[in-house]
Amino acid sequence: MKRSPSTTIYFSKVQDTPIGEIWLACSDRGLVAVEWDSRRSELLDYITRRLKSPAEEDSRRLAHAANQLHEYLDGTRRQFTIPIDWSLMRPFQREALLATFAIPYGQTSTYGNLARQIGRPGAARAVGRAEATNPMPLVIPCHRVLGSKGKLRGYGGGLRIKKWLLQLEGAVLA
Repeated sequence: MKRSPSTTIYFSKVQDTPIGEIWLACSDRGLVAVEWDSRRSELLDYITRRLKSPAEEDSRRLAHAANQLHEYLDGTRRQFTIPIDWSLMRPFQREALLATFAIPYGQTSTYGNLARQIGRPGAARAVGRAEATNPMPLVIPCHRVLGSKGKLRGYGGGLRIKKWLLQLEGAVLA
């Protein structure tokens, strides 16, 4: 179910994290974006162009999500309980990212395994594209998805951060 294009998206900045400044955005339904290595203007462009919504800064609405991100990056949180607004994703992306969201802390999967898991065994590359366009990295843990044979493959924050996140979680790497 799509939301009305006039629905306001709220955003806020999370500072002092091990991976730098993080921007969060949410609708009334839940989280819609997690960005780092981005400027405020880039987040606003994403909200107004891609989500076609007005944006309003509101750190109070995102305080719970910010706290959970800090806890995760400090190694004290293993699972996010932040509501997610899945309605803004295309059907295949939502399906692939729901499977990604279910990968337990400290464990990994591959693009091929996720494709088979969602009943699309030939769609490993499409799963890779869904991961590459994941609007909520960290919360939807695309860093837990590896290439065939457990190889580290692309990550929006860079392979160094992907490896750091997996080591934070105690994941075994090939």
